[in-house]
Amino acid sequence: RRKLRAEVAAAFPSLAADQLAELIPNKEELNIIKIYSHKGEAVTVYTNNKNPILFEIERALYPTVYTLWVYPDLLPTFSTWPPVLQKLAGGADLMLPGVVVPSSGFPQVEQGTLCAVTLLGNRSPVAVGIATMSTAEMLAAGMKGKGFAVLHTYMDHLWEYGDKSYPPTLAPLVTDSAERESTEDEEETEGKESGSSSTDPLQHLDVGDLSLKETPMGKEELGEKRAAETAEDGSTEVQQEAEDSRTPQEQMDALFQQCFFHALKCKVKKSDLPLLTSTFLRSHMFPCCPAGQQLDIKKSSYKKFSKFLQCMQQQKILQVKELSKGVESIVEVDWKHPDVRAFAVPEGFASASAAQESKSEDREQGYHAPEIIPLYGVSTKLMPLFQESGHKKGSILSSSEVRNIIINYVKTNELVDETNKNFVKVNAILCDCLLDKSEQDEISNLKWDDLLSRCLERLQPLHQVTFYGQEPIVRKGNIEPIDITIAQRSSNKKVTIIKNLELYGLDPQCVANILQQKVQASASIAPVPGTKDRAQVQIQGNQIHHLAKMLLEEYQLPRKYIQGLEKAPKLGRKK
Repeated sequence: RRKLRAEVAAAFPSLAADQLAELIPNKEELNIIKIYSHKGEAVTVYTNNKNPILFEIERALYPTVYTLWVYPDLLPTFSTWPPVLQKLAGGADLMLPGVVVPSSGFPQVEQGTLCAVTLLGNRSPVAVGIATMSTAEMLAAGMKGKGFAVLHTYMDHLWEYGDKSYPPTLAPLVTDSAERESTEDEEETEGKESGSSSTDPLQHLDVGDLSLKETPMGKEELGEKRAAETAEDGSTEVQQEAEDSRTPQEQMDALFQQCFFHALKCKVKKSDLPLLTSTFLRSHMFPCCPAGQQLDIKKSSYKKFSKFLQCMQQQKILQVKELSKGVESIVEVDWKHPDVRAFAVPEGFASASAAQESKSEDREQGYHAPEIIPLYGVSTKLMPLFQESGHKKGSILSSSEVRNIIINYVKTNELVDETNKNFVKVNAILCDCLLDKSEQDEISNLKWDDLLSRCLERLQPLHQVTFYGQEPIVRKGNIEPIDITIAQRSSNKKVTIIKNLELYGLDPQCVANILQQKVQASASIAPVPGTKDRAQVQIQGNQIHHLAKMLLEEYQLPRKYIQGLEKAPKLGRKK
């Protein structure tokens, strides 16, 4: 941690000491993950509370969008139009014609400078890239050509590895006071020329409200619209005056309480508990902050987020405990508390919270173990045996269908031994299909069980997996069991490794998160060597007992599909 903190301080000297300590904390969980880009480049990712905060390519450190949302002024920024974001997230570089030229001018950068890309009207960065030319060269080129080689964007795979939160709304900084005064003077002169004493509400339209279509509007309609908007402006002005009468500290306290109740009512679910307090603030309260405002605990009367939570705990809204040394977590929430029930979600968040509630309801339906059925494919060697029943090479059959076909074949060809009906006489087809060369001269009769087992062994193994609410999937071979092993690391430390979770519809990252919360041990995922799309979960210590309880009792997976639980204690019995 000390080495990483020193490297970050050298790479980003604008970070203050307290900001550096917040970015790379001493006690909170910090993980290192090795990933590979689509080009095969090795990338090191540093995560704090499951969110990627930094990534390193060829010994160069780069911040992720999660870090830039907390420190938006960390890098020189260039703005682009909102539709361009989709192209950047798709892998495109930022071309200079797509860069918005501000009236105050571009920040002065050199070729190779690390820069952030924002969208017009919001200061939250949505991409990280390297300038391909200096500011002077950009202007000299007439703003044509490639401007920035984009490394990482909002909505890419690295962003998806985190909590998938949205960019906060940060108002653009107004640095040129002369320009602001000149625009105000222009608005006043335009108002005088038009002969209206009130400001034109059309001047305050957002960029997103602009349309290229012309909609004809008569003078009477325009007058009615302006009168209605003027009345609304009058009511909002009274409300703003009441809010402005409060001190900035009181306003920040009210904002914290609003975001706190909003997060509890719409974002935090019982299944999320226990929840780290830092994660609650960053991933649940920050997204509830209204547009144009920003939560800053130092500007409130609490000064520390822990004191704010203590105040909420005294009101018996929630309960906070220190589950591990120096790390506090929310362990209980009283959603029936009058203050939580009385809180009304702001209008701007109503539709979004409704959509999120529907998603969370779907998520809370829980995991359903897949239905797994062994199947068999007709092989070339056994084709003569299955031809009479109308099956060809590659036909897929269940074990009961195979059994019925064999029984019908034996009865049709009168192969049941007359002296002992437990045996079947071996004819030429059965001899070629089911007997080895060394057995063909020695065996003339087979028991029914031996006949069926030999037939199943020589068919191509398949299996059908049916996930909850989905169509069945047929795969080749026998299904691999969930493999649990205990590995010995240096200094006699043990690590539990879990593989093949994806085959049963389990997300390795989700399993790692649940185990980490239950056992309070560090967990991570890594690619399975020799595979392309599988990951294994690694968690510190011997967690066989917790895995057995989770997979067998909570997920209701059959024990035969889990390998490595031999040493697990029998569930339901006391030691």
